[in-house]
Amino acid sequence: MNSVALVADEPKKTGARARDAFIRYGAAIRGFIRKRVGNTEDTEDILQNVFHNLARLDEEEEPIESISAWLYRVARNQIIDHGRKKREESLPDWAAEGEDTGFFSGIESLFVGDEDDPEVLMLRSAVWTTLEQALSELPPEQRSVFELNEMQDFSFREISETTGIPVNTLISRKRYAVLHLRERLSELYRNLIEKT
Repeated sequence: MNSVALVADEPKKTGARARDAFIRYGAAIRGFIRKRVGNTEDTEDILQNVFHNLARLDEEEEPIESISAWLYRVARNQIIDHGRKKREESLPDWAAEGEDTGFFSGIESLFVGDEDDPEVLMLRSAVWTTLEQALSELPPEQRSVFELNEMQDFSFREISETTGIPVNTLISRKRYAVLHLRERLSELYRNLIEKT
């Protein structure tokens, strides 16, 4: 009967440990997550996952020396996973190909936000700096087509008529330019996520 009582008490112990840890560290962990995620709903989901992991943890197999350090480490890992999922959802939509949808319309969501928000201003500055540098890295023919089509709003047909270069060649050059710029913006995004 004692062994049955001990087995029945185990879930109560782990549940009690998670409950006690939540009472003691929950607000601090929530603040830590919120600062890095920025969305209340995502913050609560991540917070719940952190304490759910604690409740499921078998302390005999994986003893915890410092509960607070463990909670912050799990929270950080959950934030990174969350960022990866968001990146996978958002990055493929950048810079849809075609004359109708331009490169900048694909990244305009990066610029949505409060004009006075320092984080929004920092993001805009970082994106423009990255774009300027990435443009300077392009071969001249790719850069020229990209700038004429995206920044000066010339159609491929207009560029072709002026330069004598076939439209398909222009489209191909712009495509390579967009792939390079998209990759550079992806690197910027990954760096921003890792710093949070």
